[in-house]
Amino acid sequence: MMKATRIIGIDPGTGILGFGVIDAIEHKMKLVTAGVVTTPAYTPLEERLEDIFDSLTDIIAETNPTVMSIEKLYFAQNITTAISVSHARGVAMLTGRKAKLKIAEYTPLQIKQTLTGYGRATKKQMQEMVKIELALHCIPKPDDCADALAAAITYVMMNGF
Repeated sequence: MMKATRIIGIDPGTGILGFGVIDAIEHKMKLVTAGVVTTPAYTPLEERLEDIFDSLTDIIAETNPTVMSIEKLYFAQNITTAISVSHARGVAMLTGRKAKLKIAEYTPLQIKQTLTGYGRATKKQMQEMVKIELALHCIPKPDDCADALAAAITYVMMNGF
């Protein structure tokens, strides 16, 4: 009997950070848990980042993943958003590193191509593929949660489970 690999996927964000934990064993994937870490708007950045760190630390301790799969940033326009999300991404990666997780990074294009075979897939197409791959009854909500699960699924597919 093969041992499952547990992966936490992260969709970085300062206001809303999506996470999704899945188990991969052979050619099957199973949802463990998923959700979002939210921080209140107008809260100082350092407090928001501390909330993200503390919440992710707890989630990792509760679920015991061995891998963190996180979305790389790609922003064409809004530099302010990019900087804010970069802070959250850095905190998430540090949290994973401190928990001794292997960290894998994928661009949005890699995630879309891996899940749908098409680099310009819509959010709806991506969400539908997450639902199918994890044999769920409905699409995970909110979008950030589905995006985090997509990152976790990408790790599984890219590593030949």
